[in-house]
Amino acid sequence: MRPALLALALLARQEEANPLAGAIDFHCHSGPDAVPRSVNDLELVRLARRAGLRGLVLKNHFTMTADRAALAMQEVGGIEVFGGVVLNRAVGGLNAEAVRTMARFEGRRGKVVWLPTFDAENHVKHAREDRPFVPVVRDGAPVPELAEVFKAVAEHDLVLQTGHASVAECGILIEAAKKAGVKRILVTHAMADPINAAEADLKRFAAMGALMECVWATHIAGPHAPSASGRGQKQVTVAEYAKAIRAVGAEHFVLSSDLGQQLNPVHADGLRAFIVGLQAEGLTPREVDLVARRNAARLLGLER
Repeated sequence: MRPALLALALLARQEEANPLAGAIDFHCHSGPDAVPRSVNDLELVRLARRAGLRGLVLKNHFTMTADRAALAMQEVGGIEVFGGVVLNRAVGGLNAEAVRTMARFEGRRGKVVWLPTFDAENHVKHAREDRPFVPVVRDGAPVPELAEVFKAVAEHDLVLQTGHASVAECGILIEAAKKAGVKRILVTHAMADPINAAEADLKRFAAMGALMECVWATHIAGPHAPSASGRGQKQVTVAEYAKAIRAVGAEHFVLSSDLGQQLNPVHADGLRAFIVGLQAEGLTPREVDLVARRNAARLLGLER
């Protein structure tokens, strides 16, 4: 057997023996943080490497994680660790300079830009909170500040995530970002609160060239969630994700754990349960490979 084919065969056997072999977790929370987390950056990366993951993305709602990713990857080794920046009020909102600076940080591990999450207008209104928010759409069009943000994302070939924007806002943002030259777009936990995209929305986003994120944390959300932060959120089960993936096509989805909350399972355990659950729902090995490995690798420039 030729070396390339042999390598692929060996990889296939590893993935069959360990569902997490080669997987990438695109949404990982860890400490230090402004809210309680179950593990710190180094503990997260060590556990992920031990579990067989190929890589992960550190996410923090309040501060950049590109520098933390570089340090964790250097300290632990044997795993790809990436970070990014969430454009919430803590970094100045829709701050293009925060994007440009993040992309220049030593190690070049900053790969993802999230539009506002906790400070998104949709998030604040969905939670019925009375506090300032960061609007991304006004009068049916992206706010002017986004032009520079999209330009910075495109220039550095970063991944743009839609944050907690509404379904209607996501469509407007995807179209504008594409026109601005952004090539890599991921709709943040599209089926979860406070986005709640329906199947028709998912198909529309896919047709526009965006990928959709599925997060395992929603499977354990609801009134009996282990973590307090999940008890007020809508549950989206693995079965519902499997149905959406089959309806839209596995090439349009990325799996994430979205874990790190106190009392919730650790990231690798959640992602493993997600993959095993999708297999039990009848997704084929090819479909699982796309959503758990290849699509995320393509977004991060790790195509093999």
